[in-house]
Amino acid sequence: MENDKEEKQKVFLIDDDDLLLDMYATKFKKEGFEVEIAREGEEALSKIKAGLRPSIVLLDVLMQKMDGFEFLEALKKENLLGNLKIVILSNRGSKEDLERGKRLGIKDYVVKAEFTPSQVVEKIKTII
Repeated sequence: MENDKEEKQKVFLIDDDDLLLDMYATKFKKEGFEVEIAREGEEALSKIKAGLRPSIVLLDVLMQKMDGFEFLEALKKENLLGNLKIVILSNRGSKEDLERGKRLGIKDYVVKAEFTPSQVVEKIKTII
């Protein structure tokens, strides 16, 4: 049994696009990560409140019920941010979004169109 310090890193993917969720989940699993998913901010918030402690969170900005920034604000307001490493993974790449994310405690901001899924996985490995 291998369980000493070789515990799998857990990635929490939050995105309302099933195709992208599936693609990134598959990619991270192939690289040996454990993957948890949520299709919108409220679901993600519930999972964190229930005790989910991922190694890193990949968060989309544009989602239906609760967007990524609202999710970050809720985490902060309820003191759930702690030492969570959060990376925004979005198609929106404005300077305002980046600055807003930084103010809300994100570690990085990745524009989906500028990175292949493999490059995203490599980038996440360096952040963890």
